[in-house]
Amino acid sequence: MKLSEILKGIKVKNDFADKEVLDVTQDSRLVKKGSLFVCVKGSAFDGHSVASQMLENGAAAVVVERDLGLEPQILVDNSREVFSPICSNFFGNPANKLKLIGITGTNGKTTTSFLIKQILEYMGKKVGLIGTVQNMIGNEVYPAKYTTPDPYELQKLFSMMIKADCEYCVMEVSSQALAQGRVSGLRFTLGAFTNLTQDHLDYHKTLDNYFAAKKRLFENCSIAVTNANDEYGLKIIEDAKLDKVVTYAVNTNNASYVAKNVKFKPGGVEYELVGDNIGRCSCPIPGRFSVYNSLCACVCALALGIDFDSVLSAISKSKGVKGRIEVVPTDKDFTIIIDYAHSPDGLENIISSLREIANGRVVTLFGCGGDRDKTKRPKMGRIASELSDFCIVTSDNPRSENPSAIIDDILVGMQGIDTPYVVVEQRRDAIEYAIKNAQKDDIILLAGKGHETYQILNDSTIHFDEREVVADILSALE
Repeated sequence: MKLSEILKGIKVKNDFADKEVLDVTQDSRLVKKGSLFVCVKGSAFDGHSVASQMLENGAAAVVVERDLGLEPQILVDNSREVFSPICSNFFGNPANKLKLIGITGTNGKTTTSFLIKQILEYMGKKVGLIGTVQNMIGNEVYPAKYTTPDPYELQKLFSMMIKADCEYCVMEVSSQALAQGRVSGLRFTLGAFTNLTQDHLDYHKTLDNYFAAKKRLFENCSIAVTNANDEYGLKIIEDAKLDKVVTYAVNTNNASYVAKNVKFKPGGVEYELVGDNIGRCSCPIPGRFSVYNSLCACVCALALGIDFDSVLSAISKSKGVKGRIEVVPTDKDFTIIIDYAHSPDGLENIISSLREIANGRVVTLFGCGGDRDKTKRPKMGRIASELSDFCIVTSDNPRSENPSAIIDDILVGMQGIDTPYVVVEQRRDAIEYAIKNAQKDDIILLAGKGHETYQILNDSTIHFDEREVVADILSALE
């Protein structure tokens, strides 16, 4: 593709000779002969520092945001911001041919995205999905490294969806992706907001910055669906130029659609969905947060023009998501549930939901990630000890930190609370302890890992699938 085609619609501050480009990248390790290398300045590495070397390695040109005196160089105001539209042009702007649905918020993005996909597929639509657990094109599954991929991978996925005749793409849009411009230039048919609580402050530093990043999604949407129960629900759409705003809430009349008369059951949730029409909504995924997730998904579908009865019928046939309140088969008189809850609010939601269906103890096994927001640790310790009947404090993904130091931070929040607990540093040993000491009707919550099948340690990343761990432990005990 010609360089001029790749740079179409992008403000370039200097003249350049048109030439053939074979690939585009911001990763210096992927540069090959004919590549266009976009120099992006990150927190640890600045692509500008290797621009000259990339040209020596055969790059067709480099995109820079300051004059390096190189030839050929493409000078722009912000190289990070232009990388996304460059990738879009390179793949033929595939997102323009899709109806993009973006979901943002702290909790609920993954489940809500899957539910929207299932509703659309119930209506006979072919749908792509991009998110934390996996990427999908129809029924084909592709691995996901990040919640929202980098612009090159993102545009490549869009291109594959177009080739597979997808009409819609439902995608989780993370705060980091918004802050880093990974979705710059994309226009979303619909953007949805789930909630906002403390998370990712290791990256954003303040809650205000975190909120501002989330808000960017609604600067590029036609329709907004937002949670009116959340204190940020209406703030998130302030000043946004939207064609339509639809709100949802639980047990209040101050929203376009409201869930009333909510009932919690071991097999799911039921409520009256009240809006332009009234109908009984039944979602076969248990937990209080399933009310919000299914409500958001239903309202998104209604905002897209799908008829009311079809939406209710589709949600009643929906399926759960791996790592989200996932029941692990044990054939025992206790229940083991895996959930991705790794923030204070997420942990509070899942434990509170399990309490509503528990006949015995709620035993919470959890840790906190290393090299991440340390202020979450005592908060999660307090929440787990206040809401659980017994706690097992262990490792999550310790990364470069000492696991015992992370646990010490958690234990600070558990001081002064009578709930009994044990510390078992190695996560596999902690799961074994939970199983060996399980009582009849216990619900054992394995919190934090969810869909992940690995554990990140100081010197390596090891295979660690909690489903396999549970099966191995139970087999050894027989």
